Amino acid sequence: MRSRHSSLGSRGGDPPRFERPCLHARTCMALDARDVGEYDSRFEIHGTSRGHEAEPVETHTTMAVFDDFRGIVRQDVPIAPLVWFRLGGPAKYFASPRTLEDLTGILARCREAGIPFKILGGGSNVLVRDEGVDALVIQLESPFFSDLSVRDNIVQAGAAVPLTALISHTARAGLAGLEVLTGIPGTVGGALKANAGGRGGAIGAYVHRATVLDRANEIQIRERDDLSFADRDSNLDEPVILSAEFELRHEDPESLVRRMRRIWIVKKENQPYGHQLSGLIFKDPSREISAGALIDQAGLKGLREGNAEVSDRHANFIVAHEGATAAEVLLLIDKVRQQVWQQFGHELELQLQVW
Repeated sequence: MRSRHSSLGSRGGDPPRFERPCLHARTCMALDARDVGEYDSRFEIHGTSRGHEAEPVETHTTMAVFDDFRGIVRQDVPIAPLVWFRLGGPAKYFASPRTLEDLTGILARCREAGIPFKILGGGSNVLVRDEGVDALVIQLESPFFSDLSVRDNIVQAGAAVPLTALISHTARAGLAGLEVLTGIPGTVGGALKANAGGRGGAIGAYVHRATVLDRANEIQIRERDDLSFADRDSNLDEPVILSAEFELRHEDPESLVRRMRRIWIVKKENQPYGHQLSGLIFKDPSREISAGALIDQAGLKGLREGNAEVSDRHANFIVAHEGATAAEVLLLIDKVRQQVWQQFGHELELQLQVW
């Protein structure tokens, strides 16, 4: 059941460390967390089913819409530094709300003015087009959205908490389950929306409840029996995920750390080098068939379009070399999809979010 609630209770080259985490650190090289959520407020009406569009309202094109949020909302902000590909143009508007009140006020202005908005997490699964994003990009990075606490076997984490911080924190507390996510990038919010995971399991299996902001700017509590998780998908379709609670099991911390290190080593050996700018591109067609295997069998490792290249370490990653553009990455994606379709009859679906 849903219930209303009025308030809220690196990537790098070295193996993960398990001391107290930095909640804003970039995460390690990855498999498959969808790192973002997005919602187009221009097409919102009460009672409209997802996938149907209402008539857009008149849009505003100046910062006057956000006069009450100066210092929080900025215009023409480069967001390439915030995504792993380091590509793309600026966001028309960019906001880093400090509180829930800031967030709900900004979203209300977006809806009134017909300005679409997107939620940016860790940026590992986003490609920004060269022309930029004609929307408000919101990054939930303040301490308000990054709280992390443990009570017995229940862990509460804000949507902006990096998965690396969540995993290492729970391991130190002797709580097992989430270590299967070791090496997956992103934040709690994006991981929940996409049910991030790997062959060892997915995050959805451990979710006790989630706190979300619905289309009416109301806080809702989604209890476990109201949540549904599938392969790289969930029914958490609200515009913003605020936090989640996880129910884990007690286990010896040292054995958890050893397990995490084994997972880390395997993933590190089979993915692009930490210094390379890259991203995971496609969803697996099924549990039995991986997109990377299809691309590899099609002989596409090392295929290039300009300065974008299919990784020779893991075929489901594209590496952006110096001088690459988002347009080159998109052209390379099209070439790979065409070749896989022609050779195997599988139509690859994007895991990558293209803004």
